[in-house]
Amino acid sequence: MRGVVTALLVAGLVACTSTPRPRPAAPGEPLPELRLAPAALGASVSLAQQLVFAHEQDPGGPRSLEALLEVDPAQMQLAGLAMGHRILTLRWDGSHLDEERDPRLPAQFNSALVIRDVQLVYWPADAVRAALPAGWTLEDGPGQRTLSKNGREWVSVRYDGTPRWEGRTQLTNHSEHYQLTIESHVADE
Repeated sequence: MRGVVTALLVAGLVACTSTPRPRPAAPGEPLPELRLAPAALGASVSLAQQLVFAHEQDPGGPRSLEALLEVDPAQMQLAGLAMGHRILTLRWDGSHLDEERDPRLPAQFNSALVIRDVQLVYWPADAVRAALPAGWTLEDGPGQRTLSKNGREWVSVRYDGTPRWEGRTQLTNHSEHYQLTIESHVADE
C-alpha cells in the first residue's frame, strides 16, 4: 500500500511539472530560468515544508509532499519525501545541478523547474531581476511578488509569513497551469 501511495504522490508531482500547454497570449514561450547562486539568497536557512500541488491537468486533485530545504552560501539542497520515503534530492551550487531520483519518478520531471520556483519565491527581488531576460519584470511588495512580461502576469506569489520563508506561501503559475502552496517552518537542527 505504501508503494501505491508513493507512486500516486510522484504522479501528482509530475503532473505539476509536465510539459505546459501554452496559452494563446504567449504560444510556446517558456518562463525564464533563473540559475541564481545560493549565496545570492543572502542568508542560510533550513526549512521543513509541506507542499500541496494542484495542476489543472491532474484529475486526481491536489497532491501533498513533504520537503526539506537547506540553503547556505555554497549550496541549495532540497529533499522531497512521500510517505517518509525520499523520492528526490536536488543539490544546486550555482552552476551544477546534481540530483538523486526515485526510479518511480518519471523522466519528464524537470528538476530545473523546481530550482526556478524556489528561487522565484525566496531569492531577493534584485537578484531575480538581474537574472531575468529582457522584457521580463518582477514586481515585489509587501506579501506578494509578480513575474510579468508585456503586461501579462505569468507567475504570482503570495506570502503570509515574515520573513517570507516562514508561514504559508502560494505560487500560482498561470503559464504552466499549476498552483503550489508551501507551509514552511524553520527546521529543528
